[in-house]
Amino acid sequence: MKSAAWLVAVFVAGTPALLVAGEPVRVAVRPGGVARWHGEGTTACSNGHRVWEPLGATCYYPVDLEATGTIAVARVRAGVSEGALLVVGGYPYPEQHLTVDDRMVHLSKADLERTRRESAQVGRLWELQTRPRFTLPLAAPLPGTVAGGNFGARRVFNGEPRSPHSGIDYKVAAGTPVLAVAAGRVVLVGDHFFAGKSVYVDHGGGLISMVFHLSRVLVEEGQAVATGHVLGKVGATGRATGPHLHLGFRWHGARVDPAVLLDGGAAFAVIP
Repeated sequence: MKSAAWLVAVFVAGTPALLVAGEPVRVAVRPGGVARWHGEGTTACSNGHRVWEPLGATCYYPVDLEATGTIAVARVRAGVSEGALLVVGGYPYPEQHLTVDDRMVHLSKADLERTRRESAQVGRLWELQTRPRFTLPLAAPLPGTVAGGNFGARRVFNGEPRSPHSGIDYKVAAGTPVLAVAAGRVVLVGDHFFAGKSVYVDHGGGLISMVFHLSRVLVEEGQAVATGHVLGKVGATGRATGPHLHLGFRWHGARVDPAVLLDGGAAFAVIP
């Protein structure tokens, strides 16, 4: 039996921004996936925590890698608020067993304090909300056609389980150029315990790309980059078992599968 009413309220500076009444449509989406809701005249999108502008006439709703249950989303189209429920499916990713230097698994007190500082520094980037400077699909992060994988894999280091893998890995030779997937601004250059030499780019619209384990970084913080700009060179710095590129995304704070944003939209869940 349908409920009499359904309400989503998104607060911006204490004021409700989107209100939706009525029974929402339900759409299945996988952890780390993205739902797409297209409609001419769309002017605002929301996931219950944030409000943002659409890309063209389309709202995209990223779902975090470890999300569960249902997520209420909303949009404003032609002045009318509409809502939907994203139903997050079961965790579909395999386990990945890796052997690394034991100090990368059992951290010293100093290394643990370092990783906490680095995590706090990086975490501030997820709140950035600048104007979108990208279109979908995004460009390839490496020259030519190279397959990547391992997104979502439940990682087991030296026999001990750790957090799931939140990006995709490309096994390519050390020194291979790493390219910006879209225009943006470099918001952080780091040399971090786990990620090694890394670059974070704000592409606007709540989208942050990150490339890890570089041997060299060729950009500076604050620098504007165009699609295809060389950010650095592939390496094996940080917690890495060999030369490779780790490409990750945060979109409106959610860890999403890079393949979804690189493949032209075939993997999007579609809200009718």
